[in-house]
Amino acid sequence: MRLPFMAGTLGCGGGQEHDKENGMSQRDVERTLGRLLTDHGFRDAFFRDPGPACVTLGLQLTSHEVEALLRAPRPALVSLGARLGSRICRLHVQRSEIAGPGH
Repeated sequence: MRLPFMAGTLGCGGGQEHDKENGMSQRDVERTLGRLLTDHGFRDAFFRDPGPACVTLGLQLTSHEVEALLRAPRPALVSLGARLGSRICRLHVQRSEIAGPGH
């Protein structure tokens, strides 16, 4: 059984990480890569602490997948994301910007 990626651990898949659930794993890797390219808020959170970032989106990644994604050169992700165009990139709004001045 695959478990959601949990904060503080990398061994979230337990045992055979790429058996019949490989399709789910591949889909979550692709979702993660897409977010790393198009959502700079997620990218920052993932490289700071991938556990909570993955849990927030319900991503189920194995420890090997997380380690591989963390090896992706962050500047290359930023550069490629910038080339994709603003229409497909996610707007990232800080919580402090939502509250407005004086809140």
